[in-house]
Amino acid sequence: MSSFEVKKRDGLARIAVYSRGDQEIRLPCAMDTEILFPDLADRSFSNVPLAAPESFASAWLSPGKDQPVLVHPALPPSVSSGDCVMAGNWNTVLDNPRSYTDWLVRLKEQIPSDTAWYAPGAALPSNIHLLCYSGFDLFDFIAVDLATARHRFCLPEGEFPASVMDNGVCGCQGCREEDLGMHNRFALQRELSLVSHFIGDQQLREFVEARSRMHAAHVAILRHLDRHYPFLEQHLPVARASRLGAMSGEALKRPEVVRFADRVLHRYIPPAADVAVLLPCSARKPYSASQSHRKFAEAIGGRALELIVTSPLGLVPREIERIYPAAHYDIPVTGYWDREELAFTAGVVADFLERHQFRRVIAHLEGGALESARLAAARAGIVLEKSGDPRPVSGSALRNLSSLLDGERPVRQDPVRGTLSWQFGIQVDTQGMSVRWKPPHLMVRRGKEPLFSLDPGTGFLRPTFQGWKYLPGVYRVRIDDFVPQGDILAPGVLSVDPAVREGDEVLVEGPHALATGRAAMGAAEMQSSSRGVAVRVRKVLKGQTFH
Repeated sequence: MSSFEVKKRDGLARIAVYSRGDQEIRLPCAMDTEILFPDLADRSFSNVPLAAPESFASAWLSPGKDQPVLVHPALPPSVSSGDCVMAGNWNTVLDNPRSYTDWLVRLKEQIPSDTAWYAPGAALPSNIHLLCYSGFDLFDFIAVDLATARHRFCLPEGEFPASVMDNGVCGCQGCREEDLGMHNRFALQRELSLVSHFIGDQQLREFVEARSRMHAAHVAILRHLDRHYPFLEQHLPVARASRLGAMSGEALKRPEVVRFADRVLHRYIPPAADVAVLLPCSARKPYSASQSHRKFAEAIGGRALELIVTSPLGLVPREIERIYPAAHYDIPVTGYWDREELAFTAGVVADFLERHQFRRVIAHLEGGALESARLAAARAGIVLEKSGDPRPVSGSALRNLSSLLDGERPVRQDPVRGTLSWQFGIQVDTQGMSVRWKPPHLMVRRGKEPLFSLDPGTGFLRPTFQGWKYLPGVYRVRIDDFVPQGDILAPGVLSVDPAVREGDEVLVEGPHALATGRAAMGAAEMQSSSRGVAVRVRKVLKGQTFH
């Protein structure tokens, strides 16, 4: 009997505990796996190539009668929650990025979320970051021991001749004792410790982007995974505990970036406005806290919809500038925008301007942001007005911007409706609601009834039980017949809105109780898991339900 429980997630990567009998293993880890699976070496008919067709694989592959359960991309897996699955020969596909990602997604979509994943003979210090990012948890020392037999010195940057060991590039015990095998094992374990650290900090993507630069195939795998957006997005939290690092071109296709832009285009409901002003971003976030944006706001005087043009997010409406990752990203500022940045940003801006027809669009921009706005205007078929001076913060530029808005009517900003539309995908009538705003705290009421409060860390609104009545039918988690006494575990979940992602605010509905809280898993994982916390409960209301 085995069990698997995730303790911390970062996309597909997990910090977890796998238990088998009296053995408990903290993952991710590398170990001599025959200790955990004594009969593994004696298995026959398990070495079927991953590229083998269904007819060949079904005739020759034996999944085994005990742990780990062997899986193959051509065959439907026979796997249960708590199992450890083994992707045999996975080391052979690391140089074939398209097959790597296609087979990974195919298997992941068919196998319960609460299963441990073992990649035999695949782990090296130079690829362990990518294997963990792909959702593998358990590894052995076969690959590094083979490298030792070939007199190769293993580092995260690659495999080198054993003579490099004498150059002082590593000071581990193995190097001090001139024991190549010991060093190679230590190097793998050290890299796994680093991976675990970044998973815990929810910054594994940034670490993987940095490490992958040494291997073209690794960058290709990362890019191919990003193209599987619907699959990858459902496993990613809506907000992280750390800032989003947009340090490379891959950030433009990063699923969190694509999701933000998609919600701006297809969920967010802007206030009624005749005029839109396109503004540059700022190093300080939220943008309105920066000196430049305070000057912009003063010049605009509430007479236009303020839209910030930025890479990598594309477009950030002022009303939702506090939502993750708009207020939580870092990007190297050089003043130069490459073609990919221009194309992505221009595409988002053009789509927004096409969906929301403005009588006038004013560009108060410079450099790459201005160029992307010009491309967007040409694509959307609109005339783009420019505020003049190439330096947006200059006195003359600010005076020009103000004069361009003379005679325009004030725009009624509605950050509550804007945030709720982006967050929940629903239009909420906010008339009669009052907002009390004392940064960083915000409270929304109707009369004396509290409806929503702001989470300063994510920019999301947290509904009260009364607030949920304004969000009918969305972000619900249905539970079995029990009154929650704490956090809700996955086995107690009957159904969940497919839109729910880790970190989302949810309403838990049961026959005899309601609860508000934050999803600790995405919808797909809640439905397929038999262990782990599904919802972190904030408040419980006994004996009541919504009708």
